[in-house]
Amino acid sequence: MPPPTLLLGATYVPDQEAHMADTCTHLDQIRVLSVNQPGCQECLASGGTWMHLRLCVECGQVGCCDNSPNQHATHHFQATGHPIMRSYEPGEDWWWCYVDELGFELKDVEPARASG
Repeated sequence: MPPPTLLLGATYVPDQEAHMADTCTHLDQIRVLSVNQPGCQECLASGGTWMHLRLCVECGQVGCCDNSPNQHATHHFQATGHPIMRSYEPGEDWWWCYVDELGFELKDVEPARASG
């Protein structure tokens, strides 16, 4: 199956280790590639803590991972239906589609954390 149409210059690389679908069918919903946030927005507002951060690429919400006490990234998906998030950790470039249960990478895409 050919890769889906992507952002200009991006290359789709599926994660072959653990997924249910062959390709992510929600790439057309990517609106935000990077933001500049200091941490999980909900944890910062409530005084919570987090382990790792995730970026919703539909609206730009930064939430904490499922290993964090509050799991705000997954709760954000459940509340909004926004299907794709990407790691917001420095040096990580993997993405996850909740709906397709698919991990993947998009090559040649700017880092999730905007500098400055």
